[in-house]
Amino acid sequence: MVGPQYDLLANPLGVIRSTFDTAISTGSDPTSLNGRDWGAIDHFRHFLSDQSQLSQVPLLTAATIKYVKPNTLVRFRGMIQDMLGNEFYVGTFKDGSVWRTNKFTDFAQYPIPVGSSVHTRIWERRLLYCVPIPGLSPWAESTPETVADVSMDCTSDQREKRRRGDDESSDMHVENDEVVEGSPNTKRMREGERPSPASQSQGAVPETAGSCTNLIPGLNGNSSNCIVKIYDTPESELRLNDIFEFVGILTSDLELQDDSEDRDLLNEFSEDPLHHFPPNKVQVPRLHCLIHRKLSILDFLQNKPIIEPKPDMVKSIRESLLKHLSTVLGNDDVAAHFMLLHLLSKVQARVDAIAVGKFSVNFTCFSKEIASIFGKQLNHSVKNLVPFTHCIPLTVEYLNTASLAPKKNYDKNRLETGVLQLAEGSHLIVDETQLEAGTLNSVGVENASLLKNLMEMQRVDYDFRFYKMEMATDVQLLVLSEGKSNILPADVIVPIRPSATNCSEAVPAETLEAWRWYLGTVRQLPHCMESGMEKMVEGDLVEAIQADRSLSIQDFSRWLTMGRLMSLSYGETSMSLEHWQMAKELERLRRERLK
Repeated sequence: MVGPQYDLLANPLGVIRSTFDTAISTGSDPTSLNGRDWGAIDHFRHFLSDQSQLSQVPLLTAATIKYVKPNTLVRFRGMIQDMLGNEFYVGTFKDGSVWRTNKFTDFAQYPIPVGSSVHTRIWERRLLYCVPIPGLSPWAESTPETVADVSMDCTSDQREKRRRGDDESSDMHVENDEVVEGSPNTKRMREGERPSPASQSQGAVPETAGSCTNLIPGLNGNSSNCIVKIYDTPESELRLNDIFEFVGILTSDLELQDDSEDRDLLNEFSEDPLHHFPPNKVQVPRLHCLIHRKLSILDFLQNKPIIEPKPDMVKSIRESLLKHLSTVLGNDDVAAHFMLLHLLSKVQARVDAIAVGKFSVNFTCFSKEIASIFGKQLNHSVKNLVPFTHCIPLTVEYLNTASLAPKKNYDKNRLETGVLQLAEGSHLIVDETQLEAGTLNSVGVENASLLKNLMEMQRVDYDFRFYKMEMATDVQLLVLSEGKSNILPADVIVPIRPSATNCSEAVPAETLEAWRWYLGTVRQLPHCMESGMEKMVEGDLVEAIQADRSLSIQDFSRWLTMGRLMSLSYGETSMSLEHWQMAKELERLRRERLK
């Protein structure tokens, strides 16, 4: 008797088919399942609910994919870059007197009888094209543990024992979270038999003599992208540009070459959404998803502490981070305060075309010389603090040639990515210090408009050739320029006043982790304004407009955002008079610099 810890990793398809047999034997009607789960997912969900068990599942990356065996359990972390549509497949069919299932596989394990449409059911699954998260900072990259013995270490005693056991007998049946012998649907190859793709699909994958690992045949070792096949999930749960961790069964292109019977059967239903991925040219791994979860910024911390953001602790971390930002900016405390509020900002809500909560900053007085010092330091600091970062060196040539907006390629039926297809919570630095006078062509004009719309409305127009589709986003934008940017109208203009040039400092790893936790946690806190505070703020705004008729609704919105971010920076979920006064004073100091 073998426990689930091993077989759920090494032979997930055996568990799936065995639970299917159990469901059918206990009265479930296979013709009415219509793709719904029959209890198999509960085994995996229970197993993976333990973090120590989840950590045993190999993480699929360009570095690890060459070591991971097909038809084993893997994890993939990435951004949904494209929705490839739905795929029809033979979900269940009757083979003589026995019902079979092809769920979570790319091909049929057993030949599908011709002319058995009465006992054949066509099911549907969604296809997602996922990519590594754009701009992922090195510290946020997962450090996968040594890939489990089931996938990599063929020299271990357990691996050898398991392989010998497979040769002898591997009839299994799943009962009460244990894998036991007895199921006729999980037969393994016998000694001396050459394995077919069907037998490999159950996890009994032989190794090449003399090799320590069984590479996926033909798969490019640099493959970083992944086609994820989704089952039993509402469409609204998975959106374009969302970041997810998928846990499922790994397959590859070459296995599909032997799968012609059920594909011929399905050609009359719909066009294959993957026909633009020819197996002999593009080797993209497939992952049949069993469980998925949306990731937040906190999920990228290497040592995520499970603690509440208590005010005293938050205040201490805030002070040390603020000091660091001031040092990076040449001991400019005012600029450091604005940088902190900027890093804590996010889109809270959308009212018509207004993205409430965004707080873009334009640091001015950045000459080429200053940018060479403080620009590099600031860029390096941001990369150490937030998980997804980008920097655009804005020049006329860049605007005239760059592909900023994603575009639909109808010949390939693919959404081709652009620079501005970013995950929620990304940070974008636009460096205008190299921008010189020049002429924009049509591409440059369109790109400038795209950046302006991103800055003002937090939206990006995706180009579908015949029409444009606005996609909402949430990107923190920081502009570095000598004078006020004429292309990117930021929410706040802050002239920097550095007083020191030698501003580098070594930051302990524990301190960096605390700052990352602070930014990720505080940014997600809810916030409200009590009625008494609302009246006080309204009174201040009335006084302000009486004193200066040039003030606009945008100014008031910015002040409210600064007040909210100021209170959040202390870990407070409601604005206090003290924090409102601090925000007003910070705004006064900024306006003094503009005179």
